[in-house]
Amino acid sequence: MTKTFAKILIANRGEIACRVIRTARRMGIATVAVYSDADAGALHVTMADEAVHIGPSPALESYLRADRIVDAAIATGSQAIHPGYGFLSENPAFVDAVEAAGLTFVGPSAAAIRAMGLKDAAKDLMAKAGVPVVPGYQGANQDAEFLAREAVKIGYPVLIKARAGGGGKGMRKVDNAADFAEALASAQREGQASFGDPHVLIEKFITSPRHIEVQVFGDNHGGAVHLFERDCSLQRRHQKVIEEAPAPGMTDAVRDAMTHAAVTAAKAIGYSGAGTIEFIADGSGPLRADGFWFMEMNTRLQVEHPVTEAITGVDLVEWQLRVAAGAPLPLAQEQLAISGHAFEARLYAEDPAKGFLPATGILEHLSFSDAARNDTGVRSGDTISPYYDPMIAKVISHGPDRDSARHALLQALRKTHVVGTATNAEFLAALTDHPGFAAGDFDTGLIARDLDDLIVETAPSSAHVAFAALAALKIDPKSRHLGWRLWGQAEHRLTFVQDGTPLSCRLVLNLDGSVSLLRDEEEVFVLKDLSIDGSRMTARTGQTNALIEATVRLAEQSAGLLISVLTEEAVRDLFLPDPRAGSAALIDASDSVMAPMTGMIITLDVAVGDHVSEGARLGMMEAMKMETAFLAPRAGTVAEVLCAAGDAVEGGAILVNLETEATS
Repeated sequence: MTKTFAKILIANRGEIACRVIRTARRMGIATVAVYSDADAGALHVTMADEAVHIGPSPALESYLRADRIVDAAIATGSQAIHPGYGFLSENPAFVDAVEAAGLTFVGPSAAAIRAMGLKDAAKDLMAKAGVPVVPGYQGANQDAEFLAREAVKIGYPVLIKARAGGGGKGMRKVDNAADFAEALASAQREGQASFGDPHVLIEKFITSPRHIEVQVFGDNHGGAVHLFERDCSLQRRHQKVIEEAPAPGMTDAVRDAMTHAAVTAAKAIGYSGAGTIEFIADGSGPLRADGFWFMEMNTRLQVEHPVTEAITGVDLVEWQLRVAAGAPLPLAQEQLAISGHAFEARLYAEDPAKGFLPATGILEHLSFSDAARNDTGVRSGDTISPYYDPMIAKVISHGPDRDSARHALLQALRKTHVVGTATNAEFLAALTDHPGFAAGDFDTGLIARDLDDLIVETAPSSAHVAFAALAALKIDPKSRHLGWRLWGQAEHRLTFVQDGTPLSCRLVLNLDGSVSLLRDEEEVFVLKDLSIDGSRMTARTGQTNALIEATVRLAEQSAGLLISVLTEEAVRDLFLPDPRAGSAALIDASDSVMAPMTGMIITLDVAVGDHVSEGARLGMMEAMKMETAFLAPRAGTVAEVLCAAGDAVEGGAILVNLETEATS
């Protein structure tokens, strides 16, 4: 019988902590969760067998406190620590501390992490091992003028990359020398904030690049295999959005060359556990065996590992736990094969229409399609806080071929219902349905090129408005006197707010039990055979007699009622202001600049009396380790500055006021 652990501690939170707990539970392994103040009631805490509080909400004071995590493992009698991804997962000093305490680290050795943890050193090591690497500068000299000269030598466009960490943090594409200095400073700040290391390297930016990575796995007996490749080319600002396996257009010859290079890389450092070798490939034409280059190695489990699990039938977390316990790899290379195709979409609390700003708030409701695998670390009632990554879930589809798997993902995204915060669900659906992506003809620049088409804001349909009105009015279609009134039919006038725009309508309850929706005093929609069962509503349209269905969720808020309507078309949120709260929801705030999210002011670029043009940058904020500018809504003169660099501010707080424009 294969040796395993009796109890492990999971040094992480959210989705990955829940993911590890599920596999550990299936294997009969007890689990210990750790949590910060913000996560006291989090899903991973309630799922684990035990939970230990490790500090305040900021990650630096909790999830990045290696000493507290090791102490918690010892106190609970844990034998091993699983790091998940992010936080301390690629910190060799943490591995040393775990092992010094007599515990097992579920992952590679500290030496392997050190060898591959800094991108510059990793590139040098891979070049010596015969693995092709991207041309660039990865030396020690970090003088800004020197790096600018190196960028010119490499040739624009170039990519500035923080040498530590991952996830697109501290990465900037620069197209010309004029933009280099500002991009460098920003990348260094983000690298310092995210990883405590401002050191960067410069790489040649490959035109029409594809991001293809290979899942590798090693054990402590010299074994190493690959579990094929994933295509992660659908990215926004160097952060992965949708991943898939296998890579479209991959030939046997290219796969053999790429996977051989990946296994060579893993063996070069005596790698043990799950790891990913990331390559950049020339996507200007068909993939070539001589057209890919090593970028970096992630010495941990990847966020996108479920697509590999889907096509191989392997539980990678189980492999991690067995290998860490001393077992050899469960399968040999010849026993691994690809079955079908899989996609993963990352569902975030963010607002694509507002530059993908992270969104905070309470998840008043959260539900998924049963047709997909949904890995999540939150549930209805949980709060998306400003302290951590705003991921809500990973939606994973699998099918016998690429097109069926893609259609399954599209349907799953359209049936995902989130109330209480903005999400990127509709953006993900549009991306999944993009013609280039559908055809497998895409590179890492697709989202940037077609962003305007992917985030087109569509007004609520008549069905959305009608169902929202019915829910707001708590209409009971079973009532015998649904539309009866002494002097005519019953009608209700409502004014919703959708994305800040008033939306007025009139709902008429007809004597025959049907319901008419009027806009601008004209009938635009009639619902017949109306049925309401909890949150589910069905009806037939008067125009076509087609059956339409909706799921409607209501959330009481301080200023009114938030109504979220999910139909086959999309989810639309409409807000019904509370008359007792005044007309605050409809005020024109063009004189004020509000914080787009909860976070910290890192720079302030204006003072009282300054004249600014429309769209001018007034300052920068940092939240969830990402920098975001706040801009002037119009041209004008600064009347008040209500914040300073270093201030922590709540989303919606007024930061700057402009002088009120004179009216004639």
